[in-house]
Amino acid sequence: MGSGNCMDRKHYVLVHGACHGAWCWYKLKPLLESAGHKVTVLDLAASGINMKRIEDVVTFSEYSEPLLQLLATLAQNEKIVLVGHSLGGLSIALAMDKFPEKVAVAVFLTAVIPDTEHKPSYVLEKYIESIPAADWLDAEFYLSGNKTIVVFGPKLLSHKLYQASSIEDIELAKTLLRPGSLFIEDLSQQNNFSKEGYGSVPLTFIICTEDLGVPLNFQLWMIQNAGIKDVLEIKGADHMPMLSKPQQLCDSLLHIANKYA
Repeated sequence: MGSGNCMDRKHYVLVHGACHGAWCWYKLKPLLESAGHKVTVLDLAASGINMKRIEDVVTFSEYSEPLLQLLATLAQNEKIVLVGHSLGGLSIALAMDKFPEKVAVAVFLTAVIPDTEHKPSYVLEKYIESIPAADWLDAEFYLSGNKTIVVFGPKLLSHKLYQASSIEDIELAKTLLRPGSLFIEDLSQQNNFSKEGYGSVPLTFIICTEDLGVPLNFQLWMIQNAGIKDVLEIKGADHMPMLSKPQQLCDSLLHIANKYA
């Protein structure tokens, strides 16, 4: 990369969804890096190779702590492109609320996108209401302390989350997925995200048209509820576009970063 491109080098921070980890970005990270950009992937608490157990993570803020620590350590004038997938949308919203000056643009990748009018749990509650119990297939739920823990089963993976992904990626997920939580109980007790923090950062959304985990109609409802104006679409992408459509996702992120960052 020539010195003339150094000014165009962006820093992408990629935040995984529930039960996943930094590993799920393994196709996308080298694509962005080969385009000349810096990419940081991280494991949230009790995710990937993070040593905590989900049973011991009490609050959503504690779950998101690795991301909050990362933003706290960024250089004073550095602004990142912050990407949240699925439940990771709430983690990036929390990070923006605390460090709005560190985020050039936020990208919600078929992700939970909160508003500033309701509790942080509001969109998740609407989501749970919208999904028939039978659609959870072989997912398991159990109570632990103050929260509900979820374990994604192989049928849910194959038929709802990874149905456009390769059998190799499904096998990878079966090996690496860990129990997670949506932390609805904790999020329902927290203050709304603020207009001064979260609400001050440019927000974009990437629709995945074949997502059966967060169906298209619910993605569109979240976009309308949060008042998002800048929306891109990846045709044929399932819930895991970083695995099923990595090049299209890379192109979308480059487009967004060029516009905002």
